[in-house]
Amino acid sequence: MRIPALDHITFDIPEGSSTAVLGPNGAGKTTLMDILLRWKQPNSGTVYLFDTPINTYSKRTIGSLASLVPQDEMSRFSFTVLDYTMFGRSPYIHQLAAPTVEDARICLEALERTGIGNLAERHVSDLSGGERQLLLLARALAQKPKVLLLDEPTSSLDPGNTGKVVSILKELHSQGLTIVFTTHDPNLACELADRIAMIKHGRLLFCGPVASAMDRQRLEDLYGTHMMVKNIDGKLFVLRGFT
Repeated sequence: MRIPALDHITFDIPEGSSTAVLGPNGAGKTTLMDILLRWKQPNSGTVYLFDTPINTYSKRTIGSLASLVPQDEMSRFSFTVLDYTMFGRSPYIHQLAAPTVEDARICLEALERTGIGNLAERHVSDLSGGERQLLLLARALAQKPKVLLLDEPTSSLDPGNTGKVVSILKELHSQGLTIVFTTHDPNLACELADRIAMIKHGRLLFCGPVASAMDRQRLEDLYGTHMMVKNIDGKLFVLRGFT
């Protein structure tokens, strides 16, 4: 018997919103990201990107509309940081054509925006884990997407680099970029999102505003453990393991 990774999930992501896909490990969050980018095909149903079925777009067009920051990605080749960022320009560079001066400018701008412009000539293999995550974000921004997808963007980061990523994403959201990110951390969802979609065992349990999602019973149903929600000076915090 095959168990679907995602089962009858339907929800909308408003343009300009920041949506957290929240759930425990193994909930189907990464599979959802792959389907949203047409990297995987659903057995049934349709994904719409800007009111158009995503399977009617070419892969190049999808790449110009949406970009992904994966959890981690190790290159077997010795690219410089700038060269690696240039992969984000792939939707705009035709086969056998060389990147233009404008492509290089956009990549350098993305590196500066993520705070690693000074590492442009460094080799990717020499970067720390936090620097690699910022590089993946820079590459995604070099695509000039209308929708930015991030898969567990802070799961492997220390507090300092987590703060950098959160600050960058808040700024991008304030400028109108549509952001969708997966996380198992309800506190990150509270900090970055204005909407939350809760997924468990491939099923959608809830989708709506953060304030409604941060309900003790909903969180306990999602994680299967005792939870507590505190409002401190207008900011929501979730604590685990409290009765």
